[in-house]
Order: sequence, then C-alpha cells, then structure tokens
Amino acid sequence: MPIIKSAKKRVKVTEKRTALNRKYKDEYKTAIRDFKEIIDEGNVEKAEAQLKETIKVVDKAVGKGIIHKNKANRKKSQFTKMVNEIK
Repeated sequence: MPIIKSAKKRVKVTEKRTALNRKYKDEYKTAIRDFKEIIDEGNVEKAEAQLKETIKVVDKAVGKGIIHKNKANRKKSQFTKMVNEIK
C-alpha cells in the first residue's frame, strides 16, 4: 500500500481508468460479436443497420484510445465487405 498522498491518488485514478477502459473494450467486443451473429444469419436489412451501429462503436473506441485508428479502419472495411458479400 502506498504511503505518500500522491501515490494513493494514483492508485485511485488507475483503478477508475482501468474500469472505464474495460467498459469501453467490452462495448467494442460486444458490438463486433453482435454484428458477426447477424452476418451469420444472413439478414441483409439487419446487417446494414447493425453495420452503422458497429462502425459508431469502433469510432468511439478510437476516440477513447482503446484501439488504433488503422485497426479501426481495417475493421470497418472488413465489416462493409461482409455486408456486401451477403447482398
């Protein structure tokens, strides 16, 4: 356990940031999982609607620093390609 006041504060801040990062990462992974399930079903209308939501979540993850922008662009391209293949 830290003794110095600033070290105590850093522990609190780190715990809070870790919880937020975990939340954002969970949202990101859940959105991708939901999108892939809809793609497997083959429903075009649902897939297009979910694509917009998934892209929104991916962009938020980039803004929060959860993933790199190049990875986000690659994922968005892959998702769009998946939707186009089931059309």
